Amino acid sequence: MKKLFTLLCVLLVAGAPSMAQKFALVDMEYILKNIPAYERANEQLNQVSKKWQAEVDALTEEAQTLYKNYQGEAVFLSAEQKTKKEEEIVAKEKEAAELKKTYFGPEGELFKKRESLMAPIQDEIYNAVKDIADSKGYSLILDRASDTGIIFASPKIDISNEVLTKLGYSN
Repeated sequence: MKKLFTLLCVLLVAGAPSMAQKFALVDMEYILKNIPAYERANEQLNQVSKKWQAEVDALTEEAQTLYKNYQGEAVFLSAEQKTKKEEEIVAKEKEAAELKKTYFGPEGELFKKRESLMAPIQDEIYNAVKDIADSKGYSLILDRASDTGIIFASPKIDISNEVLTKLGYSN
């Protein structure tokens, strides 16, 4: 029995290094802040978003103006005229809501624009991280910025600067 226990311990100690997995961390926020193309893309998105929001706000303001005018004139209008004005107000509100959905909805223009501007940058980062993982033998690389489950991580395992160097952005 003692021999079996000793043999088992020796096998565990000898086999442990072969089962060890290497892992690392990256900080995507840090990496993205150090990529000028990301900052330019963000600025483009902000400008487009402000422009589109102004269009939506203008339509909403028109609907509110129509409603205020309707409230002031309602006592002087016939039932037919009231119905026509109400339909006009509802149509303008609907137009504003449709425009907002077109620009800012889940599959809206802003989403598509963000996808077209950010996808190449994210793909480039992913490929750099993958190359580093392959060359250094990492089994797992976590994003420090998005994983709130990491309470502490040694700076020794953070490869963010290495990723930036691989992308051509030395820090």
